[in-house]
Amino acid sequence: MSDTKPKIGFIGLGIMGTPMANHLIAAGYPLFTNTRSKVPEAFNSQSATICKNNQEVAQHADIIFMMVPDTPNVEAVLFGENGVAAGLSKGKIVVDMSSISPIETKEFAQKIRALGCEYLDAPVSGGEVGAKNATLSIMVGGDDVTFATIKPLFELMGKNITHVGAVGDGQTAKVANQIIVALNIEAVSEALLFAAKAGADPAKVRQALMGGFASSKILEVHGERMINRTFDPGFRIELHQKDLNLALSSAKALGVSLPNTATAQELFNACAAHGGKAWDHSAMVKALEKLANFEIGQKA
Repeated sequence: MSDTKPKIGFIGLGIMGTPMANHLIAAGYPLFTNTRSKVPEAFNSQSATICKNNQEVAQHADIIFMMVPDTPNVEAVLFGENGVAAGLSKGKIVVDMSSISPIETKEFAQKIRALGCEYLDAPVSGGEVGAKNATLSIMVGGDDVTFATIKPLFELMGKNITHVGAVGDGQTAKVANQIIVALNIEAVSEALLFAAKAGADPAKVRQALMGGFASSKILEVHGERMINRTFDPGFRIELHQKDLNLALSSAKALGVSLPNTATAQELFNACAAHGGKAWDHSAMVKALEKLANFEIGQKA
């Protein structure tokens, strides 16, 4: 391991964070980490330093990545007791790869910059599969120089890396992404449910649609999940609910109507009401199946 490589901090070893951090370790970067719960077995802890708190991570690392669930979690990691801000010194870089509020992202960045450090927001899309395969799409907000500095590290975790604009713009892009994903899941759910209730084989309908204009990643991956009833996350419904809350609250502030986003959120809410907040978001189909009193896969 070369001493010339910057020291990396990584906070949040969940479904996404664990493989992302492992890619950085595999590339030979010294890594310091902290996570809220027990360090996962899948994490390469033998090649990393486990710190007692987030302040210690920031004290050791030159670049600190965060991958936690929601806006309050990011705020606590940064500014809570023994938080990252308390361990920063001038010239360090904080990179938030969580999916959180664009408005509060700008506020967090302002506070970090006041300490003489730089800040990027870099939410991701691609789910657990993308994290494991280092094929994530990464949407980045921040200044050009800091983006150029961190881009080689992003390239270890993802393939489609886009500098969207200023701080907060990465989060805005991610919210837009989650709107599209939710509405595509809803469309695929309706289509396969319709086909199955009409008496067609939903697996063969999906196969036929994959060759036409209706083809999509959602039809490919989540359509198969719906047919095979494999709803282990993936990406949990409760996290997509959080993202759509960001979309709908931001839309209200902007004076924009997002009627179909609201419908998708209500379907997620129905799933959560039936104990499904930890289901994969492809399980939105279950809410539509309840309305139809018919499940994909059963005989019409």
